[in-house]
Formats: sequence, structure tokens, C-alpha cells
Amino acid sequence: MDVKTTALPGVLLIRPRVFGDERGFFLETFSAERYRDQAGIDLPFVQDNHSRSRRGILRGLHFQRAHPQGKLVSVARGLVYDVAVDIDPDSPTCGRYVGAELSDANHWQLWIPPGYAHGFCVLSDEADFTYKCTDYYRPGDEGGLAWNCPRVAIDWPLDDPQLSVRDSAYPGLDALLAERR
Repeated sequence: MDVKTTALPGVLLIRPRVFGDERGFFLETFSAERYRDQAGIDLPFVQDNHSRSRRGILRGLHFQRAHPQGKLVSVARGLVYDVAVDIDPDSPTCGRYVGAELSDANHWQLWIPPGYAHGFCVLSDEADFTYKCTDYYRPGDEGGLAWNCPRVAIDWPLDDPQLSVRDSAYPGLDALLAERR
């Protein structure tokens, strides 16, 4: 397993060991013992999710307010640009982000600890996005950060993403931080 640290505390890029031959490939997408010992991920996962989206869709940037979720995200099919944003007002990296291309070809995963905002955009015709969560999704607990907040200045690899009504209405970082204090 290949584990790379990023510019944000606790956010990791992980590539499981892939065994391939002429038939295809095999990989373990998660093993509690290995992820604990090699990546330091020792939180229990309680929910698995799978979403499918078309090219140009942007989902996020989401977080849970009172019940933050850690997420181990990957792509089962297609290509996405995945982003984690530090939204902790007491963190020295607040307002910074990490972005990575995740695909069915590169097998990279992104570990996003609880407390970060998360989102992704689809760069292939379709993408199947999977994620393991350390807490349950609670609709009334969800918050969001504007995908195009100038203070965060995410360099999204698409110009005109398609967003849900909810995702297009999230506040920028300054408003979000003011509301969280």
C-alpha cells in the first residue's frame, strides 16, 4: 500500500496494492488492520455510499456540522477531481484545499478526516464514486461551502459545472466561519 501525506493535516492519498494480470486486477479497497497500521486510520466505518454522476457534475462541498464524517473515497468507474477543504477556524491551514484525480485506472483513494468539507467533479462520461464514512449521514446536520469561494480558490478542472440547487446556494468561507463561531 502506498500512503502519501498532503498539505492538509491528516488528509492522505492512498493507493492499495493492485494485483493484475491478463484477466484484469484484484485489490482490497479496505482492510481495518492494514489501514490502521500503515495509514493511521483507526476510526470505525459505519456507512458505505455509492453515487453515479455524469461528466460536468460537481457535488459539494459538503460536511456534517455536529456529527462530522471521516471519508475514505475512491472511484470504481471513471475519473473525478476530488477535493478536501480545511474549514476549522482554529486550524493554521483553514481555507486551504487538497485536490487529486481519482480514477478506476489509478486506484488512488483519498482519506478525509472528520471536520473537512468535501466535494468532487466528474471528468469522464460517467463516474461511480464510492465512500466509506465514519458516521451516519444526517440530512439536518449537513452544511456546505461554496464550490467557487474566491478565498479558497479551488482550481477546478472544468469551467461550467452542473450543481444541485442546494450546492449552488452554499456560503463562502468567511460567511461559513462567522456562522460557526
